[in-house]
Amino acid sequence: MVGTLSLAKYSIGVGDRFARQAKPQLQACRKAAELGVEVIPVWNKSNREHTIIGSTPASTRAAADEAVRALGWSKPYYVDADHINRKTVDKFIEACDFFTIDVADLIGRPCETAAVQAFVEAHPELSGELLIPGVTHPFCLERAFVVQVANKYLAAIQEAGRIYRQIGESKGRGQFITEVSMDETDSPQTPAELLIILVAVADEGIPMQTIAPKFSGRFDKGVDYVGDLAKFSQEFSDDVAVIAFAVQQYGMSGNLKLSVHSGSDKFSLYGPIHRTLEKLDAGVHLKTAGTTWLEELIGLAEGGGAGLDLAKEIYAEAYARREDLCAPYAAVIDIDPGQLPAPELVAHWSAEQFVSALRHDPKCPAYNPTFRQLLHVGFKVAARMGARYLDLVSAMETTIAKNVTENLFGRHLKPVFIG
Repeated sequence: MVGTLSLAKYSIGVGDRFARQAKPQLQACRKAAELGVEVIPVWNKSNREHTIIGSTPASTRAAADEAVRALGWSKPYYVDADHINRKTVDKFIEACDFFTIDVADLIGRPCETAAVQAFVEAHPELSGELLIPGVTHPFCLERAFVVQVANKYLAAIQEAGRIYRQIGESKGRGQFITEVSMDETDSPQTPAELLIILVAVADEGIPMQTIAPKFSGRFDKGVDYVGDLAKFSQEFSDDVAVIAFAVQQYGMSGNLKLSVHSGSDKFSLYGPIHRTLEKLDAGVHLKTAGTTWLEELIGLAEGGGAGLDLAKEIYAEAYARREDLCAPYAAVIDIDPGQLPAPELVAHWSAEQFVSALRHDPKCPAYNPTFRQLLHVGFKVAARMGARYLDLVSAMETTIAKNVTENLFGRHLKPVFIG
């Protein structure tokens, strides 16, 4: 009999726009394992990215399987159907064994009054004063607040249940990892709201192993966190404590943990996250994605010649198409047009100048986060180049692989999971 899949305490989502960097990504996990810390890789790619690139979930699976074979990885690994919904999930069923069910669009959609009333009546313990181990202040929740939160989130959670059961009909119960994502919405969820959400998920019968809430502050793509660090640290710690409480009180998956989306390059958060994990003996899923593509671009530019020329060409087209490229990511990028260098200027840059502007090194005076964010969403330009781009990536494989591994291990895995 096939056993139930269970996600390890520590895991990392490794995105790879063009399915060329699975081996160096896995090498980063191997380096962590050599230091005695198991971090399980989860290759994630969304339907939107597949559509833009012209790839399929099967190609993500093939790249992951080949990396595992080539590096002799004997620990678990997964392929994530990232940010799927009922309309897009079917194409991921065969290739994936991790499903990020995104129901953010349904947050705030009114739920049937009878369903809200039934939920509130079923959980009188949520109204009043709640003492949660690890949370410094008690939750004092009025019944009206519970009704309000249920009204806001129940329809989304019910949809998550429908999608979970749709996957289960094909994959079989216990044969895939379930994550529920609520991060791509306007307002963050407080720890008190998270508790009510978790209770509703438990009632829906979803054996969720990770949940991605929206935290306070900005999690823009490819750059550091913008917000109140002390507030985030307290919020993250309280969320971890709430999850532990829900596991004990509502029979949720014992390995349930937070998932931090847009987790790439949030360097200022990694220390607080690591300290909380140690203090509360908790796990986390850190989801990274587009910075792998940027490491490819950095590798091309570092090589000079044709690689640098192509990187400049990609920037020039991204600059010309910036409104179109940025529109789908408007909520998760913060680009100041006045800080974008003119393509005519960039055309005369050396390799060092281009790399210094693009590489995320806050100590470097030339680092330009606006330049970096535009190129982060500019992968569409490279996708249209097809073999012309990919052939140069293959030619620069050694340099790019070194960048990818060092970026993922040294700047992400190590500070979050090892310390």
